[in-house]
Amino acid sequence: MHKNKILVTGGTGYIGSHTVVELLQKNYEVFIIDNLSNSYPWIIDNIEQICGNRPVFHNIDLRDKEKLREFFKNNPSIDGVIHFAAFKSVGESVEKPNLYYENNLMSLINLLDCAKEAGIFNFIFSSSCTVYGEPDQVPIPEEAPLKKASSPYGNTKRISEEILMDNCAISDIKVVSLRYFNPVGAHETGLIGELPLHPAQSLLPVITQTCIGKREKMQVHGNDYPTKDGTAIRDYFHVSDLAIAHINAFEYLINRKSKQSFSVFNLGSEKGYSVLEIINTFEQTNKVKVNYEMGPRRPGDIVRIWANSGNAKKVLGWKTERTLEDMVRSAWKWEKYLKMRDF
Repeated sequence: MHKNKILVTGGTGYIGSHTVVELLQKNYEVFIIDNLSNSYPWIIDNIEQICGNRPVFHNIDLRDKEKLREFFKNNPSIDGVIHFAAFKSVGESVEKPNLYYENNLMSLINLLDCAKEAGIFNFIFSSSCTVYGEPDQVPIPEEAPLKKASSPYGNTKRISEEILMDNCAISDIKVVSLRYFNPVGAHETGLIGELPLHPAQSLLPVITQTCIGKREKMQVHGNDYPTKDGTAIRDYFHVSDLAIAHINAFEYLINRKSKQSFSVFNLGSEKGYSVLEIINTFEQTNKVKVNYEMGPRRPGDIVRIWANSGNAKKVLGWKTERTLEDMVRSAWKWEKYLKMRDF
C-alpha cells in the first residue's frame, strides 16, 4: 500500500510539530522544511521520542527558491504540502510590516511555484481568523465578509488566500485553507509545545512563563472592552485537535471529495473565553497563582471573536475534543519540562 508523503513547512514550529506527530502516528512519511527562525532543532528529537519515528528534516528558508527547487527535485512523489511557515506575531507585524509582507508572501509564492513544477497539487494552507477583522457578529461563518485586517500579519493571511485562489484558477492545484481561531496547550507528553524564540505575546505562554518565574509579572492588555469582565474574548482550542484537522483536510483532498479548487474551513471550539477566564481556569486547574496586572489595550487586537465550525464538522468530520482544563494543564506541563531542560 502506498504510504502518503507529505511536506510540512514550518514543521518544527508550534502547530507544525503537533501536526507532524499526528501524521507520523497515522503512518504518513513526513518531510519537514524549516529555517529554525522561531524553533529549535531538538524538537525533531522529541517528535521521534513521541512517535518512535523520525521525520526527514531540511533546513531551508522558503525565500531561497533555488534551494527549494532542489529539495523537490531530490524528493519526488510528494503527495501534498501543509504550509505553516510564516512569521505570526500580531504585535511584531505592527512594528515591522515590511518584514511580514516579504517573508510570508514570498515564501508562499516560491512554494507554490516549486510545488507546481514538481507536479504537487494538494495544498493545505495555515490561515487565520484574523482575515475577518473586527466581526459584525459572532460566531463567524466562513461566508462572513473579510474586512480590513487589524494587523499586517492578518493582512498577509488574507493576501495569501487571494494568491492561492488566483493560482487555483490557472492550474490543477487544489487548496484547503484552514482559518484557525486560537490554538493553545501542548502535547499530552509535555515534549512539544509553544516556545517562541522571541518574547512571547500569545496568552498561554505568557501565563506559564510568569508562573515559572521567567517573567516577574504579566500584563492583561485592556480591561475596558465591552465584554462581561472587560477583557478580550477569543476562541481557544487545543493544538492537538487542530493538528488532526490537517489530516482530515489532506484526506479530503487526496480522496478527491472536494468539487471546488479552493475551500475554506473555520477551526475553533465555537466558544468564547475571556482573558480573565483563561487565567482563572489556569490557576484552578494547576493550583498556581498568576501574577498579573491590568494594562492598556494592545494595537491590532480586536474585542471578541469565536468560530462557527459547522462546515468542518459536516465536511471534514472534525470537531474539538479536549477541554479548556486539558489546554491549560498541558501548557503548564510543557513549561515545567522546559524548566527541566533549562530553557
